[in-house]
Amino acid sequence: MIPFDYRRAHDVADAVGAARGTAAVAFLAGGTNLVDRMKLGVARPEVLVDISRLPLDAVEELPDGGLRVGATARNSDLAAHPAVRRDYPVLSRALLSGASGQLRNLATTGGNLLQRTRCSYFQDVSTPCNKREPGTGCSALGGFTRQHAVLGASEHCVATHPSDMAVAMAALDAVVRVHGPDGPRAVPLVDLHRLPGDEPHRDTVLSSADLITAVDLPPLPPGTRSAYVKVRDRASFAFALVSVAAVLRVERGVVADARIALGGVAHKPWRARRAEELLRGGPADEDAFRRAAEAELADAAPVGDNAFKVPLARNTVVSALRGLSLEGR
Repeated sequence: MIPFDYRRAHDVADAVGAARGTAAVAFLAGGTNLVDRMKLGVARPEVLVDISRLPLDAVEELPDGGLRVGATARNSDLAAHPAVRRDYPVLSRALLSGASGQLRNLATTGGNLLQRTRCSYFQDVSTPCNKREPGTGCSALGGFTRQHAVLGASEHCVATHPSDMAVAMAALDAVVRVHGPDGPRAVPLVDLHRLPGDEPHRDTVLSSADLITAVDLPPLPPGTRSAYVKVRDRASFAFALVSVAAVLRVERGVVADARIALGGVAHKPWRARRAEELLRGGPADEDAFRRAAEAELADAAPVGDNAFKVPLARNTVVSALRGLSLEGR
């Protein structure tokens, strides 16, 4: 048993105050990832701040037509929320494709965003891992890399981010509401997570005392369609080999707007900016979709036995966009 201090927060300010002053701190809500890592010895917090009873679980429609999702809203509740199913089907489908029903009943929005990689070397404390212990090396390089990154990796880490929800939110231009020692601030979700670089132990731009309180989803223009496509080894309780969150608006056969994010291919949800730029203003047809996907993946750098992810990602992007372009015809 590894000892730690347990504190139950009474409000947001109390939670942030309890976390301030030590890097070895963790916020506890659903605990579906954190508790597992503590059992494995991967996470060793000295202070555990329980935020599960804070009133942060509301899902509220905003005056501009968007949606605010509380940080402790359960994944199953969010996926089933009428406004999410109606206006953001990409998010509902992403949530329902993650984990299992039992875990979705407990897992929270903030925790989902902050879950850590399921790289087998990261979770095995007997192996070197720069993400777990900076400077020790990356055991995946030269090891088993089927699940690992083909975009944005570095010589220090090739792990992938595991969240489905975060990929959908990246495509939706979500904004994360954070309360830290210096007060509240907003962080675009696409800027929340980091690529590994030479600091793979830093998953996000947040400090240890920064608490996610909500996520805002901006409204989508009329006529916008969205979808989430996940390719995995089995139909349930499996992380993505490749996933695609696509948001598409077509007017008279022309792409008026396209937003695409990829999962299972990078250290963070990968926003496909190059593909989006090529699609906007062009024809909404399969040839254009394929050219855009190929351009986005031009810099892919497979490692070991994961080269199959490049054509898989290309084909999944094309499939998702083709399906959306055919809706409503």
